[in-house]
Amino acid sequence: MKYKHIIWDWNGTLLDDCWLCVEGINHALDKRGLEMITEETYKDIFSFPVKDYYKKLGFDFSEEPFEIAGDEFVLYYEKHFNRTKLHSKCRSIIKSIFSAGITQSILSAGKHEFLLEWVKAHNLQNFFIKILGIDNQYATGKTELGMSLIESLSYKNNEVVLIGDTIHDSDVAKSMNIDCLLIDQGHVNNGRLQKTGRKVFSNLTEVFHFII
Repeated sequence: MKYKHIIWDWNGTLLDDCWLCVEGINHALDKRGLEMITEETYKDIFSFPVKDYYKKLGFDFSEEPFEIAGDEFVLYYEKHFNRTKLHSKCRSIIKSIFSAGITQSILSAGKHEFLLEWVKAHNLQNFFIKILGIDNQYATGKTELGMSLIESLSYKNNEVVLIGDTIHDSDVAKSMNIDCLLIDQGHVNNGRLQKTGRKVFSNLTEVFHFII
């Protein structure tokens, strides 16, 4: 087997929630009289830190703090989370990897307490040895959390891979000194992901066949 441990991103990678993020940010944009966006535009500009992505959308943080819009988005997401589903084949792939004896973790830019609820809502919690989210709801701190995670694992760095859907995931993996595989069915389009130089896949099934 190519790897002994897999670190999964959650939003966009395992969970199909890009559409909800577009819906949520459009709700905030419309409320402020700003131009709403399509999913295509979203995937072309979404980035970390998310504060910069908000600025690209036209939010003016000299008029209101970023936290107001950020909290508003989180509340909208939480209210509608029950409408989201896992990506196709996600559950069966997670189970197959588990059965193959490869350990798995989740490393997310979502707030830790929310992440635990999200994973439990989809009844996946028993397949991961660690489920780690950040300590705030503004998507900052994933790199530091990743560094802590890799130090806690009993594997060599070349035995671990991070699978995600954003350029930030690639950057986090680089800081952790581990491999990274990217999927373009999440929050960032294929063209932007390709520029990272990482292997880019279209779905979880393709990733599964690569790692097993």
